[in-house]
Parts: sequence; C-alpha cells; structure tokens
Amino acid sequence: MGSVGVLALQGDVREHLATLSALGVESARVRTPGELDGVDALVLPGGESTAIAHLLVTSGLRGPLGERLESGMPVLGTCAGLILLAREVLDGRADQWGYGALEVTVRRNGYGRQVASFEAPLELADGSSVPGVFIRAPRILACGPRVEVLATYAHGEGPDPVLVRQGPVWGASFHPELTADTTVHRLFVESL
Repeated sequence: MGSVGVLALQGDVREHLATLSALGVESARVRTPGELDGVDALVLPGGESTAIAHLLVTSGLRGPLGERLESGMPVLGTCAGLILLAREVLDGRADQWGYGALEVTVRRNGYGRQVASFEAPLELADGSSVPGVFIRAPRILACGPRVEVLATYAHGEGPDPVLVRQGPVWGASFHPELTADTTVHRLFVESL
C-alpha cells in the first residue's frame, strides 16, 4: 500500500492524519495538484462543504481530483467530504457542485444544525458497532443499486445508512476521526 493523502484545505485534517498515523499508515497533507499526484488514496475531511468546494477550485485541485476519481483512486469522504462525493445534494446552495462519485442522495444538515450535534453508536454490517459523531451531518436519503451500506444509525425514523461504499469510493455521514476508534479508517485502508 502506498500513502494516503488528506485534503488539507479546510476541516479535520490533523485528526485524520493522527488516525492514519495510529494505524501505521504513511500519510500526507494534500493542498496542490502535485501533492495529489504523490498519494495513492485520499481522505476528504469534514468541514464546510461549500468552503471546501471553493478551495478545491482556487487551489487548482478540482479538475485533477475529478480525474483521479474517474481513474479509480480510493477516496474516503467524511461529513462534508460525503457531500462533495454525492450524486445529489438537497438543501445545498444554488452554486454547490460535487463530483457525483457516489450514487447517493444526501440532505445537508440532515440531522440538524450545529446545536443538534450528537454522538451515537453505529451498527456495522458485521453486527459490531463504532461510535459516531454527527456535527451538522448530511443524511443519506437514498442509495443507488451499486452502493453497499457498511453501517447504519438506528433512531426513531428507522435505520439510516451512515457509512457507504461504491467500489473504491467511501462516504461517511459522521466524523470517525473525532473518536479514538480507528475502525472506519482501518477498513478503508484494508480495502486498498
């Protein structure tokens, strides 16, 4: 396995790097197209999706990242990263764009605004659980037929998919980097 980059334009960059380091994975910050060329996989961190999208344009990374996604580069998008990877985004800004690499429909702030942030146990497909931190989190409303649901959040309205995978592209509604549990990152790295 080669190195895993973390998009370092805005968001939980340091936390993702620390989690990857705890797993013994070579990782690097990615801020430029040249740095993107030097990694084999990428984490798109949580943060603010429209701000990250704007910074992808101004940094010159929008096109190169799109090309890498199309060529099959493995990517894990968490929270805002999931929004950037989603095929359809509800309640986004009129000028909001994304890569459409995951056949999912998400609603921005689908679990509420900042004040409604919460933590909850999430059930993995194998029956085990991981902690989930939800901060202005997107809610996955629909998944295409090629999307595999890897974890769900059970609540009064039924279980929601919160960790999904479509080939080499992964998306999480929550922030796995904000807990001591390395399961999500480990599963992603093991899939490389």
